[in-house]
Amino acid sequence: MMVDKRHPRSSGQAGPAAVPLYGFQPPVGTPYGLEVSTVEDFFAQHDDWPWNPPRPGRATFHYLILVTAGELRHDVDHVTRTIAPGQWLWVRPGHVQCWHPPGAARGPFILFEPDVLRPDTARLLAPLTAHDAPAVLSPHPDDAAWLQQTALQLLDEHRALGRRPLDVHHALRRSLLESLLLRLANAPGITPTGAATCGTGRGDTYRRFVDALELHFRELHQAADYAELLGCSVRTLSRAARDATGKGVRELVDERRLLEARRLLGNAQWEARTVAAHLGFTDPANFGRFFRDRTGLTPAAFAAREATTGP
Repeated sequence: MMVDKRHPRSSGQAGPAAVPLYGFQPPVGTPYGLEVSTVEDFFAQHDDWPWNPPRPGRATFHYLILVTAGELRHDVDHVTRTIAPGQWLWVRPGHVQCWHPPGAARGPFILFEPDVLRPDTARLLAPLTAHDAPAVLSPHPDDAAWLQQTALQLLDEHRALGRRPLDVHHALRRSLLESLLLRLANAPGITPTGAATCGTGRGDTYRRFVDALELHFRELHQAADYAELLGCSVRTLSRAARDATGKGVRELVDERRLLEARRLLGNAQWEARTVAAHLGFTDPANFGRFFRDRTGLTPAAFAAREATTGP
């Protein structure tokens, strides 16, 4: 199994006890950046990892799990998700995640690097692969059986290494993965962030804003900053953000800064003063008010609670 062979590496951020970032290191002989297994096999091969004790981490690749039986609990960015049969868990690169004890969960478990997808397919899937897209997906029952069957076909092809020429084997795996993701992205009931404006000018503006936000949320905090970066007016950017999310640009920026603050105070155990400087606050007191107004806790109280309760 691939997962226990990944070794944490530094995320490049300063501070103590940084959340490890895991790269994609499949078993010898596994071609390209795609691996397919099952939740039950993963749990069976890792009796004490990574949930005993729970250890948060981030990955550079996508985790995609279909629960076919039982119930799966998984933390994504400090929120515990419960995934029921027929639902999908999608953990995207960069999310802080933490496993819970396995329980009786069953189902296909797909791991893939972003560049496995062809560029044209990646563009179509942008709303669903975005960092802020939903972690739990509940496709319409009309699509559920097809999605499950395709996931199982992908699992079967992955296990068929050596049965066909390697380039054919990989082409089949990628084709099945892309078919699965495209059907999942367009299933009734799946409404990822920005989907309503996908393909429109505003939708493209919003997607470019999300990309820019991921790169610059530490130092750029105003709508005007991002409008200038994207080469559009503040009004155009604001409309694109509200069409996609119902929220203003500044609110989205603040949400991203708050998420990073929670990650660093909780999992990475940074000091509040260090987090404040990292997120562009010139005064730690301003950061304290920012954090308290949005969580009801001071940074120190939040960090103490996370250290006591754990994931």
